[in-house]
Amino acid sequence: MSQIHSKNRSSSFHYVILLIVIVAAGISQGLLLPVLSIFLEQMGVSSSMNGMNAAALYVGSFAMTLVAERTLGALGFKKLVSAGLVLVLVSVLLFPLFPSVKVWFILRLLVGIGDSAVHYAAQLWVLLVTPEESRGRNISIYGMSYGLGFSLGPLGIPLLQYGNSVPFIVLAVLVMLVLILVLLKLPDLRPEKLKGEQRPVRRFRRSYAFAWYALIPALLYGYMESGINSNFPVYGLRVGLTEHQIALLLPFIGIGGLVLQLPLGMLSDRFGRKKILMICGILGGLSFALIPTAGTSTIGIMLLLMLAGGMIGSFFSLGLAYAADILPKLLLPAANVIASFHFNIGSIAGPNIGGTLMQYGWNAGLFIVLGLGFMAFGFLGFAVRKKTSVEADSL
Repeated sequence: MSQIHSKNRSSSFHYVILLIVIVAAGISQGLLLPVLSIFLEQMGVSSSMNGMNAAALYVGSFAMTLVAERTLGALGFKKLVSAGLVLVLVSVLLFPLFPSVKVWFILRLLVGIGDSAVHYAAQLWVLLVTPEESRGRNISIYGMSYGLGFSLGPLGIPLLQYGNSVPFIVLAVLVMLVLILVLLKLPDLRPEKLKGEQRPVRRFRRSYAFAWYALIPALLYGYMESGINSNFPVYGLRVGLTEHQIALLLPFIGIGGLVLQLPLGMLSDRFGRKKILMICGILGGLSFALIPTAGTSTIGIMLLLMLAGGMIGSFFSLGLAYAADILPKLLLPAANVIASFHFNIGSIAGPNIGGTLMQYGWNAGLFIVLGLGFMAFGFLGFAVRKKTSVEADSL
């Protein structure tokens, strides 16, 4: 009994460390996106080029997703997390030393690769150290931890008043402390090798055929997350908001998501995930589309961002849960891979589309196009017939 108790305590300790790791990863993305966008805007870089530069982070993340499974098998969990943190640490230190659009594009690629490595290894590790009976709860807390970090990131914008390098130095110190914690306290584990498992293209086709509607939320969520955090600072400066207002307002998207994530999950259990996704898409999209009407009102923008963030903050997880309702277990791994690809594609598109709209003078288009996308998803649900896992398994 004492050995079992000791093992459980050890697993809980490792789980807490992984939560700290993912909070730090969220902070790094939440801070770098708006700070670098502000710098590029002040340097006179066009909004479309600004968005393209921001998308480099997600290009790196997408690239890492393609090789993450093999890399994890070669390095193991601890080494992959550590390598990802080192990549982020080195890149963060180099940003203020080389204020160049081209150099920052490369550094953002490296940050994307590093963050993706950390996410991939940490999420699987959480599954490894979490007992089956509490796995769903712990994964939800894991997702909320990233959201918390992402929301805290923009609060570092005011550090710019002490010097352009200060936010990067503070972030580097945080990443270094987390890296030391990982190196000293986490065990060096490797995933079990799967024998003879294949994932043919047919699984992806079947997942799309039956769960395409459930997989769209990952695309929309990635588009929203990267687009808002990259383009909102530029939008704010152009409509007359101050840097302090921007730093204050950005976290409210994440705060809304944190507040409503658990209640929305419980409502989806009771009333069905499709209905909740449709309602959230329509209300969240409408909230985004109304933001330009708030002008420079801090309270008005804050309330709309919080409502929009609350409605669509759970889109990724609710979409996957809806896919699990529809698909047989055999197809769930393929659906998860598709959702990750969708998220990265949306994350790459978000800053570029928003930046291009603002470059051609339509600042409000950032929110109107985003809002229309979510509302279109919500109304599209009325035309989607629910298919059961039995039907999917019969294909």
